[in-house]
Amino acid sequence: MSQSETGPLEVSPTPAGDEGPVPHRSPLVPLRRNWRFQLLWIGATSTTLGVEAADIAYPLLVLALSGSPALAGLFGFTQLILILALGLPIGVLADRWNHRYVLIGAEGARAVATASVALALAMGGLTVIHLLLVALVLGLGTAFGGPVRMLLVRAVVPDEQLTQALTQDEVREGAAGLLGPAFGGALYGVSRVLPFIACAITFTISLLCALFVRIPPQSKEPVDADNCEDSQQSSFPEESGALAGVRELVRQPALRGALLLIGTFYLVITAVTLVVVVKLQSQGTAPGTVGLALTGSAVGMLLGSLLVKRLHQWMSPGRLLLLVSVTVAVSVALLAVPFGSWWVFGMLVLATLMTPALRVLIDIMILRQVPVDRRGRTIVATMTVLQGGPALGTIGAGLLLQFTSTTTAILTLAALQGAVTLYGLTDRPVAEARWPG
Repeated sequence: MSQSETGPLEVSPTPAGDEGPVPHRSPLVPLRRNWRFQLLWIGATSTTLGVEAADIAYPLLVLALSGSPALAGLFGFTQLILILALGLPIGVLADRWNHRYVLIGAEGARAVATASVALALAMGGLTVIHLLLVALVLGLGTAFGGPVRMLLVRAVVPDEQLTQALTQDEVREGAAGLLGPAFGGALYGVSRVLPFIACAITFTISLLCALFVRIPPQSKEPVDADNCEDSQQSSFPEESGALAGVRELVRQPALRGALLLIGTFYLVITAVTLVVVVKLQSQGTAPGTVGLALTGSAVGMLLGSLLVKRLHQWMSPGRLLLLVSVTVAVSVALLAVPFGSWWVFGMLVLATLMTPALRVLIDIMILRQVPVDRRGRTIVATMTVLQGGPALGTIGAGLLLQFTSTTTAILTLAALQGAVTLYGLTDRPVAEARWPG
């Protein structure tokens, strides 16, 4: 553990008979008074709120300009495919470049791009090509900003407070997921320009937070004797490339198995969300009621943030992963019961209730166990795997709905989650995984 992670070392007076001063660490500063972390958190909250609002406003704007649902889908796909395609190379840069400067650049680019949409729209000169170029900038900003923000949190939060810090981050995700879409939709209803002005402001707030935060100098982490072989391996040329993060995932069986379970979870949740939208619409449910039903996912995440500490205390990582997987399989299967929008809301709450504990689990396993020289690339490799889940889920849901009924599609997705759960039960590294010391 590096000196910068736990506060400065103090030197106590030398007792009689001792050969030298005895260093001891100063008491930990409460997380609420860790202004470096809180600045990063405020910036991340602002960005997430803007992204969630933009995810509603941009498709509506593309539809208004072009009348094409395909082009509206292309806007989101452009961002996603850029993140997936550039993820691994960006991981190499994340390990080499100054993380704070990268975050400043990412947020600055997103603020300027979003402001350009508001300006062009106000002047009556906005085009679909302009919007697709903005999608590229937003995708790059997410691809660069996400990993370096995680690394900055690791730099300013001691190991002892990492779970608490990541839990606070999950509160941000849940609250933004709940408020962002309504915020973006309401602003768009008043004026098409307003949501993009608001989004540009949220990115600017995050930029200012990154400008003001100061990251303590990071000393090299000590290498245990047991890890000496890994340390030597990391100095080989093949470990310095873009695939170093992937190799790190492959090298850790528990992490590899965990990502399979979590990646399937994201695939199933994304796919089943689209399926239940179609199902509710076919039942004549009002669009506003459909939207309220889908907020179950955000409510589940928000409530689940209160359970993170207890779940991590009560069970090992492997048992937690399997419990989440079983819960998702059961709750998704129950979505096939035609009880209406409030039933969908409740099942989505249940399905996502332990998502924060799951996300904090994977963050901790990466941040604490992966060597610092490969941490950025491993984080990006992990994010690439997890972001592939929603992409496959969207495509999979469309294919299922093309050839089967909504009920069959829901049961198929539940069966997929169940099959992965059974695999997890037979995967000894996952079952025996323990929290890092």
